[in-house]
Amino acid sequence: MTTTRLAALAHEDRPLHALAERLLALAEAGLPGMYLPGAENFVFTRVGKASPDGTRGLEQRGTSTRYAAITALGARFLPEDRQRPLFGGRTAQEFTGVLVERLPAVTNLGDAALIAWAAAETGHPKLADALARVAELDRPGQPQYTVEAAWVLSALTAARRTADVERRLAAARDRLLAARIDGSPLFPHATGPGLLPGYRSHVACFADQTYPLQALARLHASGGDPQALAAADACAARICALQGDGGQWWWHYDARHGTLVEGYPVYSVHQHAMAPTALFDLAEAGGTDFGAEIRRGLRWMTEVPELAGPAGTPREPMIREELGVTWRKVYRGDPRKAVRAARGLTTRVAPHARLAPLDRLFRPVAVDRECRPYEFGWMLFAWLGGPQG
Repeated sequence: MTTTRLAALAHEDRPLHALAERLLALAEAGLPGMYLPGAENFVFTRVGKASPDGTRGLEQRGTSTRYAAITALGARFLPEDRQRPLFGGRTAQEFTGVLVERLPAVTNLGDAALIAWAAAETGHPKLADALARVAELDRPGQPQYTVEAAWVLSALTAARRTADVERRLAAARDRLLAARIDGSPLFPHATGPGLLPGYRSHVACFADQTYPLQALARLHASGGDPQALAAADACAARICALQGDGGQWWWHYDARHGTLVEGYPVYSVHQHAMAPTALFDLAEAGGTDFGAEIRRGLRWMTEVPELAGPAGTPREPMIREELGVTWRKVYRGDPRKAVRAARGLTTRVAPHARLAPLDRLFRPVAVDRECRPYEFGWMLFAWLGGPQG
């Protein structure tokens, strides 16, 4: 299955194109093992477990409606016969219908927004029910977490093709744009005060950037909104300017000043899926093309400088086909996320403080041997979405 995104990657870098194809095959192979037929849902995570004889396996933990909806969003790009093994015999649209039926029991705005987004993208006949549930949970004037507010905007943008959502769409758009602090190009962790303690209200994560810039880019593409596109472009330009030398997409930012708070952990899903998804959508909407940064981030998946051994190859690979997973992240291994906490507190009053001794004391050489379904769902979305080639 060829898309313009994959075709462009093949033109720019053949080895990276092979890596993307390898990851897409892994997503298709790994997702059926994350589906729970009895629950008609996906696991929350699969965790690497070593047996007494040293062999490694996986343990399934929990369930996640959120991750199920993201999987449907990504898998819809596959041919129907390749969708069915992922959802116990259903297509992505049919599985989305299962999620829509559960919406009366869904109380999280982000979960409801993702289901509505999937319903809009798959053309599900009960989209109106999904949108109604989002409206019930998204109370006017109440602050929301930025990621969830962005998903609301993406859902309404997708729905505007077939439903009258313009009033709600305008409100969701204005909420995101107004959330930025003092003209910063970055987005905060919440759209207003009250959800976060004051000492960390300035700290925003990578997801707080990619989902809003994606939503605003898709909004512009759906009907023309230069202000939304400009905001998405400015956000993308800043996170790309801060990208690590090894292609790392960093984790925590100071939303007031557009600076870095703490780089680690580096998450695989950011490298192979979330950054590409947002930046592809931006370029295809008429924004800046950050293809070089996408490629640099993807290359991290096999080079992983944090884990480099004597020959330059990683001491432990992040991609594990034999287990059907990509390991979740590389992190410092600091107790109780001490480095993140220290930098969050310090940058509250000294935005450019780096606390360099912490980098020497807590080096990022630990691997989180875990994999979640949304990592594969967004991977399919990133590389199979967009214009077809």
